[in-house]
Amino acid sequence: MALARPSTVQVSVGASESFDTVEAAAEAADRARAALEGDCDLAFVFASGQHLGMAKWLLSEVHDRLMSRALLGCGAGGTVVRGRELEDTPGLVVWAASLPGAELETMHLTVEREVDGFRLLGLPESLAGAADDPTTAVDESVIALCDPFSFPPEELLAAVERSRPRVPVLGGLASASFAGGAVLLRDGEVHTDGAVAVRMKGLEVLPCVSQGAGPVGPEMTITKAEANVIGELAGKPAMERLGEVIAALPERERDLASSGVLIGVVIDENRPEYDRGDFLVRPIIGADRESGAIAIGERVRVGQTVRLQVRDAASADEDLREALRAQAQALGPDGAAGALLFTCNGRGSHMFDVPDHDAGAVEDALGAPTAGFFCAGEIGPVGGRNFLHGFTATMAVFPA
Repeated sequence: MALARPSTVQVSVGASESFDTVEAAAEAADRARAALEGDCDLAFVFASGQHLGMAKWLLSEVHDRLMSRALLGCGAGGTVVRGRELEDTPGLVVWAASLPGAELETMHLTVEREVDGFRLLGLPESLAGAADDPTTAVDESVIALCDPFSFPPEELLAAVERSRPRVPVLGGLASASFAGGAVLLRDGEVHTDGAVAVRMKGLEVLPCVSQGAGPVGPEMTITKAEANVIGELAGKPAMERLGEVIAALPERERDLASSGVLIGVVIDENRPEYDRGDFLVRPIIGADRESGAIAIGERVRVGQTVRLQVRDAASADEDLREALRAQAQALGPDGAAGALLFTCNGRGSHMFDVPDHDAGAVEDALGAPTAGFFCAGEIGPVGGRNFLHGFTATMAVFPA
């Protein structure tokens, strides 16, 4: 007798630390399959570098066991599964979901260089064309896994912004490769360049982005700017104003600032006040002592509000837990069915003194099946717009 198909979203995860690729794929897939009722609609596979030389066998093993409607995966410098972070050991993680009523469309994207930039290839009409009603996109989202060497994620983000300005794009940059190329998985195919992505419609996915930094000092208005250069803050040369702010900080914050500061730029200014998650955090990448201007890793304009940010383990922990508390409140009493975690490969044991920091925090807050990987860059929305980040922990949360 056939099993009744679940009417709600269900997520399960499986993992293996076996050195044998086929054995690891079979173990992880079987564990994910055993905990999932009904059919598998969407699956993700994240595999450490030791397994990528046998990517075709790996994919075949997972596909045959799950028979999922859609499957994506990539090479990972470290994997994450259910409260654990496997950074220095072989890891193969399978995330599987039953998504009743959801439309799923996978794609392989590449770019072609042109005189004035890039041309994006492979984007389906469903994303390239205008939305029927662009003001309502709560049931639509995109998850993308990109090769950092052959694919600029900003091209995908710009394309979605043009056609689906309210659709969240989440994911990460593959952080492990084989023989000089990335390994990306899409359904029954193995790719070595570009990006793979899935468009999901008829399904709510909640984005959660923790940028791993804490705000210090007052908010300031940009009063002179061009491209990514801030000439003046609150009517004074930017370097002079930042020096005044740092000098006035409490001792602990001043000590953190001495190791380097970042700039948080407000993206959505239609708010009465700005909280931690309203700032897009970017590094200061240059300074001109003669003019007092600073350059940051983002285009800016006059009138925007900025605030200094500092990054250390304590501020990263606080930022993540605050973001997760807000997410748990947004989920309501039913909670999460599962989540995907894309965390920076500069986090983990490189940032925190305790093991399994990000994975443990997600487990504590959501208590739902979660899998993911350590990325070479993370993708997620801030202030309603999608960006490529560094040092973040970004999550795609699936409500129950």
